[in-house]
Amino acid sequence: MPRKSPHVGELADGLARVLRRGLPVSPAAVDPALLALRGVSARAIDPGETASRTAALDGILRGLLARLPDARYAPAARALFGLAPAQPGSNLTARRAVAAAAAGHEVHHFRKRVEPRLLDELAAALIADADRFTRAQLAAPRLAPALGREPVGADPFAWEVAEQEEALTRVWSAIYALRAELLAVERLISLDLGDQQVMAHAVTAAWRWARASNAARSYTSAFGPGPGTAEGVSSDRAADELVALAGWTPALTTPDRAAPALTSVLTLEQLHRLRDAAAGEATRAQFVAALHDEVELVDAWITPFLDPTTQISTPTSSSLCTPARSAPHTQEAS
Repeated sequence: MPRKSPHVGELADGLARVLRRGLPVSPAAVDPALLALRGVSARAIDPGETASRTAALDGILRGLLARLPDARYAPAARALFGLAPAQPGSNLTARRAVAAAAAGHEVHHFRKRVEPRLLDELAAALIADADRFTRAQLAAPRLAPALGREPVGADPFAWEVAEQEEALTRVWSAIYALRAELLAVERLISLDLGDQQVMAHAVTAAWRWARASNAARSYTSAFGPGPGTAEGVSSDRAADELVALAGWTPALTTPDRAAPALTSVLTLEQLHRLRDAAAGEATRAQFVAALHDEVELVDAWITPFLDPTTQISTPTSSSLCTPARSAPHTQEAS
C-alpha cells in the first residue's frame, strides 16, 4: 500500500536515479518509493503492474515539470530530465550543461548547489500531488479492447448494473470535457493570443461545467455519493467534489481538507441558473441563448479567468455572446 507521507529526501534520491537516464522513465531506473506514491497508483491503468505505474509516473513528472512556478529555473529543470531546451536522447553531462546555461550558472555550481534544490522541489511537488488523493473518489470505468458485443441480459440486476455504469460513464465524459476546456483556457492565456479566444473557451467551460454538474448530481442522487465519501456528506456535495476534479473554476465551493478551496465568486443562485441553462441535452448555443441577458453572471464567471487577482466590478453591458471584460488593466482583444 502507498504510504501517506514519504520523505522529500527519499523521493529526491529516487528522482536522482531517474535523472541518470532522463525521461521517459525507465522501469529499470525507477525507485520503488516513487512508484508507491498514491498519485501514481491512482493514475495507473493497472496499479498492480510496474509498467503501468511507471507510465503514470512519467506522465506526472512531465506535468509537474511543465507547470513549475519558478520562471528562472523551470527550463533548467526540464532540461535536466531531457525535455526542451535539452536535446532528446542526450546524456546527463550534456543535459546538465544545457540546464546550467538556462539558469545562468556555471556547470559545477549548478550541479552542486542548484540541481539538489530542484530535485527537492520536484519531490515536494510529488508529495503534494499524492496528498490530493487522501480519500477515495468515484473512479472512472476502466476500459479494455472490445472483442465483440457486450449484451445485457434480460434481468433486473443486469439492467441496474448497466444503468449505473452508463450513468457513471456519462459523468466522467462530462468531467473530462470540462477539463479539456479549462486546459484550453489556461493554454491560451499563457500564449497571450488575445482575450476573445480566452473568453470563447471560458464560455464553453461554463457550459461544460453546468453539464458536468448536472450529470454528477443526477448520478449521486440516484446511486449515492460513492465509496470513501465521508459520513454525512450530501449527494450534492459529493457531486460538487467530483466535478471539482476537472480543475479550477470560478464556481462556488466549500473549502475543506479533502477538496482544496476554489475561488468563490458566483452565488448559489447563479450556479443554479448555469445548471438550468444546460439542463437536458442543451447545446452550447442553447446555453448561450438562455443566459444572453445574464450580464452579472457572465462577468462573475469570465473575469477571474482573465485576471484572477481582480475583484468583480460593476457589470457592464455584456452577454455570453459578447462577454465584456471587467478587469481594468489587461490586454485588449487582438
